[in-house]
Parts: sequence; C-alpha cells; structure tokens
Amino acid sequence: MKNRRPTLQDIADRIGVTKMTVSRCLRDPESVSAGLRENILAVAEQLGYIPNRAPDLLSKSTSRSIGVLVPSLTNQVFADVLVGIESVTEPDGYHLMLSHYAYSEELEERSLSSLLSYNVDAVILSDSRHTPRSRRMLEIAGIPCVEIMDSLTPPVHHAVGFDNVAAARDMVSEMIRHGRRRIIYLAVRLDERTRQRDQGYREAMEAHGLAPLKLQRTQRSSFSVGAALMAEVLAEHPDVDGLFCTNDDVAVGAYFECLRRGIPVPQCISIAGFHGHDVGQVMSPRLASVVTPREAIGRQAAKLLLAGMKRNDTEKRIIDLGYRIEVGETL
Repeated sequence: MKNRRPTLQDIADRIGVTKMTVSRCLRDPESVSAGLRENILAVAEQLGYIPNRAPDLLSKSTSRSIGVLVPSLTNQVFADVLVGIESVTEPDGYHLMLSHYAYSEELEERSLSSLLSYNVDAVILSDSRHTPRSRRMLEIAGIPCVEIMDSLTPPVHHAVGFDNVAAARDMVSEMIRHGRRRIIYLAVRLDERTRQRDQGYREAMEAHGLAPLKLQRTQRSSFSVGAALMAEVLAEHPDVDGLFCTNDDVAVGAYFECLRRGIPVPQCISIAGFHGHDVGQVMSPRLASVVTPREAIGRQAAKLLLAGMKRNDTEKRIIDLGYRIEVGETL
C-alpha cells in the first residue's frame, strides 16, 4: 500500500501551531522567530515533507521553472550546455524541467506541449526547426524562448550559438591547406546543424575545385557509427585521404578503426571532428576539431531568459559566440 505523503497539517500538529504558520515559515523562513523556524524545519525533515507546488502553479503566473528540450541524452554537447544553463538558473532560484525528443520534430512538439502544461516560465530549444503547431504554442504561451547551437536560422525569439556553415568551411579549408584533396564528409542524425555543416564542407571543396562526397547515417552519433562509416569508406572509397566528421565521437570511432587496421593517421588519412570533446583532445594523436563554446552557450541562453522574464523583453536577439579551429595532430 502506498504511504501517505506528509502534509503541512502533519507538521503543524506535531508542533502545535497552525498550518498557515508552517506554510509561511517554509515560504519565507525569516517571517517567524528563530526558535520556531528551527523547530518547523526539523520536523519537516524528520517527516520527509515534500512541498506540493500544484497550488502555486494554479494561483501564480510563475512556476520558477525553465523547460529545456534536448535531442540527445548521450551526446556530451548537450551535457555541457546543461552545465552552463544550471550555473545561471540555480543561483537565481529556477529549476530545470528536462525533456528529450530524439531529434524528432513531432516528438519535440509533444514534449513542448507537456512542458508548457506545467506553466514553465521560459523554454530553451536545442533546434531551430519546429512544427507549425510548436511555433503556434510558443506564440500563445507568450514566454521567453531561446534556441541554441545555431546563429544562422531566424529564431522564434532569441538564438545563441555559432555559424555551423562557416565553422565547417574553415575546418575543411584547413584540411585542404594541409594537402588533402579527396575529403569525405561523414554525417549522422541529419538534423539542421548537420545539413549546415554539409553546406560549409561543400563550399570549401568547390572553392578549391574539389568534388564533395558524403556518407551518412540516421542513427545517433557514436564511436561505433564512426568505425562503421570508416570501414565503408575503406571498402568503397579507398582513395580518400581525409575525413571531415559531423561530431567528435564519429571522428574518434573512425580513428580507432584506422588504428585497428594499421592505417597511420595522419600519414595516410587525416581526420577532423566537430565540437572539441575531451576525448579527442586527450587522445594521441590529438584530434583536429572545431571547438565550440557549449557551456558558454548554455550560460548566455539562461541569462537571456532571466533578463527577458524580468524586463518583459520581446526584442529578438541573435548572439554568435563563435568557434575555434583546433588543428591538433590528425591533419
């Protein structure tokens, strides 16, 4: 049988005060005397009291919560972004309500609807493409919204990110400067950012009179997918001398497949990734990668939301935090 959840009245009965006094103390501890406060908090801890926020959600226009939609729970990119968000929201008394949508616009729509039903004060979206219904819900909700990781696509409200097209173009241009001519793009997930990196890759190749070539997978980015794509490259395109990968874990997986087959990197083939994950920067040889400011993006997105809530700011803003090309030792 399910245990009954302790209530404010249970605490009040233990101490001999009114339920209203207990409620006032838990909301504003300084509103009661030090001795009573210590007693109430001790009994609440002893009983394992869990606050019920439902009445607040019904009676107030603010829930002190921010909805965050992420496409992947295994990608280090979004783990770093969340660290940045929480470094700003937690000290300001906001908690995060996290929802996962697996890169699906339809699942994002359902997840967004669920978050908005909890009266969140703002939302952070990890993609810039949404269903018409998602956009309509955001308009009706009338709360601040920040889209992250993309500074090119016009946002619903605010955007914080970087130029994926330019970043890919710069990295592939660097590979070409290192003498590579037959560079292939390894793409996974096929979301908007993957497509933007494809555009940058193609622009760099065509600017140098080189033929672009892409291999792609729809499954999530991983070491094993990178290894499988590398095996396909070697079987079907043995003359390739460079790999540009849409994410570092794909690049690292491709490198390990080269290592397993005794193919020297970068002597025979160069490999470049994207995002500058820790694993690529500590491996030997150090992975060439586009280093992106994930935590800074999370911090800036949270700051924009909090500022928008306090000032009721409706002006659209796009903040580009840039990137850095790390040539590493695999070019």
